[in-house]
Amino acid sequence: MKYMLLIYTAEDAGPAVGSPEAELEMKRYFEFSQEVAQKGLVVGGDPLEPASTATTVRVRDGKRLTTDGPFAETKEVLGGYYILDCENLDQALEYAAKIPGAEYGSIEVRPVMAIPGM
Repeated sequence: MKYMLLIYTAEDAGPAVGSPEAELEMKRYFEFSQEVAQKGLVVGGDPLEPASTATTVRVRDGKRLTTDGPFAETKEVLGGYYILDCENLDQALEYAAKIPGAEYGSIEVRPVMAIPGM
């Protein structure tokens, strides 16, 4: 079963960019990525650019409307994701807890819907 692990944190949370703490955190992300790759669990995943680069699209009355920024106004924003092919939800939750951002943000774990023929 595939699970998407969505990493939500406040953009100003965690270590400051360029600091030794940030370098250590990036090392931890790299180690996590290596672990799940070596176990053959990774289907995909990437960090995302800051929420300020997002554009939200809505269609109302047949017209496309765009808004700069993320869909919801919250302190925590989607910063990246992993898609893992896990045996079950328990295994997906185990790996979600290993993601460094879980220490100051949250990791949403969602099953990926299997669509026949796709």
